[in-house]
Amino acid sequence: DFTVNHVIEDIEKLNRKAVNPELDVTAVSVHACAYIPGYTILRSGGSFGINYGPIVTSKKDMSLDEIKNSKIAIPGKMTSAFLLLQLMIGKFDHVEMNFSDIPKAVSDGTVDAGLVIHETQLSYEQEGNQKIADVGEWWHKETGGLPVPLGINVMKTSFGMDTIHKFDQYLQSSIEFARENLSDGIDYAMQYSRGKPRDLIEKFVQMYVNDVTVNMGKPGEQSIRKLFEMAKEKQLVPDFELSIAP
Repeated sequence: DFTVNHVIEDIEKLNRKAVNPELDVTAVSVHACAYIPGYTILRSGGSFGINYGPIVTSKKDMSLDEIKNSKIAIPGKMTSAFLLLQLMIGKFDHVEMNFSDIPKAVSDGTVDAGLVIHETQLSYEQEGNQKIADVGEWWHKETGGLPVPLGINVMKTSFGMDTIHKFDQYLQSSIEFARENLSDGIDYAMQYSRGKPRDLIEKFVQMYVNDVTVNMGKPGEQSIRKLFEMAKEKQLVPDFELSIAP
């Protein structure tokens, strides 16, 4: 059996901890898998959008060409959102900041546009911003409907596949239990809500805790492989071998 000690950090900090590597099991951006060879991807607990995902926001309407030539705030260089937007529009001028600071940076004009993830995808209008590009919709069309690969859980490969599989099963069971007891699950999640209202957190959970979260299955695995196939082709990630739990 396992003893779990929670380490609560934003996703880009967890990506960096995995590069070091500091944690036995951690959530990471799918993009980070290109830089963490000592980890195996778990099949449960992933965050996949179904025809939705990260968005680009701005104070004003912008064409795709204008977006390409603007200064865009990003939530981290190892986030999947950053890789996906590069696949969509090519390389662009960017500034890194914590994802929760991006809406304000857009609304006060510090940057021309912001690449928005997590629950800030649902609250950008409150800052007076508008959606000018939808990375999730672009991916859906580009791949013929594959889920959008955003976040996954990984475990140190050195534990061995039997232990990894066992932990994966526990994780899957806990997600199934939380989905069956949604209200209690939201109550628990609210301690990490960063001051956002319950109805918004529930909407966000309903979007990103889906069947592919319980087990990524073939569609989830295909989407991860497709992401890296496209990224390697454009030389946006190094050549590396993916390790996915059976």
